[in-house]
Amino acid sequence: MSSIHPDVQAALDAARDLRHRIAELRENIDNIRARRPSPSGAIIPEVDAMGRLTGLYLAPGTTNRFTSQELVTEIMAAIKESTADAARQYRVVMDTVPDPADFVEPQ
Repeated sequence: MSSIHPDVQAALDAARDLRHRIAELRENIDNIRARRPSPSGAIIPEVDAMGRLTGLYLAPGTTNRFTSQELVTEIMAAIKESTADAARQYRVVMDTVPDPADFVEPQ
């Protein structure tokens, strides 16, 4: 039976911990969703952490209440706010990432 040198074991443990933290970080990022309503409240987009539009809710009668340009303005404003909110959520998640130096034991 071969034994692993303590320094090697420590490096393997640190690598395992880092993999787990990365997986948790990716899961947290994947779960980010922002839903900020338009100025009128009639439109609510859903945006993910990468700024992709993943959903769009229009209250009943919304398309009849606005002209085409007003509808575009409402949708764009809501998407802009949702994208900014998703970016804020992303920064919060990323601010919890530990410094890589925390994984290296001093020599």
